[in-house]
Amino acid sequence: MSTTDVKQAVQDRYGKAALRVVEGEASCCCGSKKAVALGANDPITANLYTDDQAAQIPETAVLASLGCGNPTALAQLHEGETVLDLGSGGGIDVLLSARRVGPTGKAYGLDMTDEMLALANSNKEKSGLANVEFLKGEIERIPLPDNSVDVIISNCVINLSADKDMVLSEAFRVLKPGGRFAVSDVVTRGEIPADVRRSVELWVGCIAGALDEQDYHARLAKAGFENIGFEPTRVYKVEQAREFLDGQGIDVEAIAPLVDEKFMSAFIRATKPV
Repeated sequence: MSTTDVKQAVQDRYGKAALRVVEGEASCCCGSKKAVALGANDPITANLYTDDQAAQIPETAVLASLGCGNPTALAQLHEGETVLDLGSGGGIDVLLSARRVGPTGKAYGLDMTDEMLALANSNKEKSGLANVEFLKGEIERIPLPDNSVDVIISNCVINLSADKDMVLSEAFRVLKPGGRFAVSDVVTRGEIPADVRRSVELWVGCIAGALDEQDYHARLAKAGFENIGFEPTRVYKVEQAREFLDGQGIDVEAIAPLVDEKFMSAFIRATKPV
């Protein structure tokens, strides 16, 4: 797929996801059906946030969560800091971060999908938080000045970009010296045949372009980051994708030895040198 095709496919998927949340909320209010989180039964997206975290933010922010991790649980955030969430979706990680940095801090969310931005701004209004701002734009071209952000978070969005080097370069640019890169993302570990990789990536994230852990490390270093580390948070087995892969006409038993425990969600840390 071309860069344009990937971008359009991601916009379509997440735009429709946002509309499903809005329609589910409306139906729920009318009593016709119960709103259900988009990834409620998904081994990648389910049960990422604690009940205490969910209680701090509007239900529609939780329902719209389609990430593979919980960067706000693992990132160190301090009072008064400025945080930027790349690919902020319905705003769940932005709102949680805004509470942690407090009224003297600021939490930005960046997204390119109009429907998700509308949902995020609605969630902002419901939350009553004044230190939140959602920006329209692409993570390859961040609409913030150099050296303006203390922490960059992201929840399984960088893997969707067709130009990851540009994303990492932009993240480095907007971080202040000493700033932290603290994202959840899908990565792979070890060699995977190309045709098998494409099939499993369809399951992992629709248009996922997961980097190998060593490749990701090298790209972060090339962008200028140091103190790079990977912490697996969920390791996936092909059995979890059986229903999806069977529907694609793929022999699950045959590919299992080639795939099991090679795809994972990981928390990735790095810092911009002082």
